[in-house]
Amino acid sequence: MALNKISRQLTQDETLPAAQAMLIGSGVAYEDLNKPFIGIGSTGFEGNPCNMHLADFAKIQKKSVYDTNKMVGLVFNTIGVSDGITNGNDGMRYSLPSREIIADSIETAAGAHFYDGILFTAGCDKNMPAAIMAMARLNRPSIMIYGGTINGGHYKGESLNIVSAFEAYGKKVNGKIGEAEYKEIIKNSCPGPGACGGMYTANTMASAIEAMGMSLPYSSSSPARSEEKKKECQDIGKYIYNLLEKDIKPSDIITSKSLRNAMVVVTVLGGSTNAVLHLLAIARTMGLPLTLADFQKISDTTPLLADMKPSGKYLMEDLFKIGGVPAIIKFLLKEGLIDGSCLTVTGQTIEENLKSLKGLPEGQDLLRPLSDPIKPQGHIQILFGNIAKLGAVAKITGHEGEKFEGKAICFDSEADLNQGISDGKVKAGHVVVVRYVGPKGGPGMPEMLKPTSAIIGAGLGDKVALITDGRFSGGSHGFVVGHVTPEAMEGGEIALIEDGDTIKIDAVNNTIDILVDGAVIDFRRSNWKKPPYRVTSGYLWKYIKNVANASEGCITDL
Repeated sequence: MALNKISRQLTQDETLPAAQAMLIGSGVAYEDLNKPFIGIGSTGFEGNPCNMHLADFAKIQKKSVYDTNKMVGLVFNTIGVSDGITNGNDGMRYSLPSREIIADSIETAAGAHFYDGILFTAGCDKNMPAAIMAMARLNRPSIMIYGGTINGGHYKGESLNIVSAFEAYGKKVNGKIGEAEYKEIIKNSCPGPGACGGMYTANTMASAIEAMGMSLPYSSSSPARSEEKKKECQDIGKYIYNLLEKDIKPSDIITSKSLRNAMVVVTVLGGSTNAVLHLLAIARTMGLPLTLADFQKISDTTPLLADMKPSGKYLMEDLFKIGGVPAIIKFLLKEGLIDGSCLTVTGQTIEENLKSLKGLPEGQDLLRPLSDPIKPQGHIQILFGNIAKLGAVAKITGHEGEKFEGKAICFDSEADLNQGISDGKVKAGHVVVVRYVGPKGGPGMPEMLKPTSAIIGAGLGDKVALITDGRFSGGSHGFVVGHVTPEAMEGGEIALIEDGDTIKIDAVNNTIDILVDGAVIDFRRSNWKKPPYRVTSGYLWKYIKNVANASEGCITDL
């Protein structure tokens, strides 16, 4: 079998001399035109710790590909959006939609230029699922490389991370810290390159993708500045060549079983609710069945074991020190919680990858034993009720309780909510409703990290609940319910809630309801008028017209 079966359609066709001339003009030697072409992509861009170093990694990978003397490596880039920079402002409207742009652009670059294989380095929340979605569409030998987690910051003996900066604002507003300390926390929260350090969305998705088999062992837990991360890039050439030789493609790796492995790892580690959106999108792109009910089945049978931020105390770099995600997977395999027969990008199965790897060390307390879980069931709970007829996703770690009943206080935008928190309108016992921030209403389903951080900083984290048709950062914690579907902009019942209504959230029986008579809801619906969209042109307008709802993964190519 020819290893250049895709690129040879371009490089070996005598009727395409101009294409070949342009390749030579770009630096490919004439004698290399018969070698496999590997597209080496990244979301490298300046101005964001998660992505600032990725272009350098791509250069190392290109050298690794060329050093095999059997392949040609060609570097390309796509966009990225920083969640940390855009949270709490209008830039966040572009965050989730950027997943579709990244996936489309990877597919476009690799498809248009006939690459035989794909290496892609991603460093932020949406970038990784976007890369996997593109790889699934192309179905050519592919490996995702994670840009790595950031190292923790420090100030006055306290460990800091990006959420520390968000929560510091709530503390300052409420007089718990002064201006000088506030500035020092900002200065010290992000000490260099790498993605946000807790079990937030970036580290969650990196872990899920490694468990899925689409990245090398340790890729998700090796810090950005570690020698191990550099070595991963230096060794990548032999791994992509092995995939070419064996013709192992994403469709051989991403299966219902490997998706289940990913969900189990997300659950055990206490990962971000954004994993629900992204795994749904990956499954749909791959043509595999996956629904909200499948996530609930995993949560019903899988405990929360990892004591990791945002609700715990450890960062990803701490997990790396005790063996990383491979040590976690080895533990789960031993306990029978994952399927070790699933194929991975090493060309071997999960079980084969783990044979010579060390397990968790004695004395560690980051991962609890099954006999002493943080929570016997998973933290991701799928709720249904008259507020969320198509589902909602709750993040319940156990620290905030499992049931909440209170009076609604409603805000029709995140900005209004943030102002309401600053003005002291949000009180203990409230169920805070923030709506018209869904996929179409936001648009772009922005994350609510700024308000949840302000609530935590104000000391209300265990005293209020927050429900939204938007979504939450992996850094959010507290009693939070997102992805309420149908969204308000589509006439979902969340649009019909009024201040003072009693809302009952039950994460034991998985219900979320407004305790108002059905006739009253019907009356309110008859008087509801759809507000105008917040944008009417440009990419976000295209997104509004094409995006599926949150329970379908917010993909745009249904």
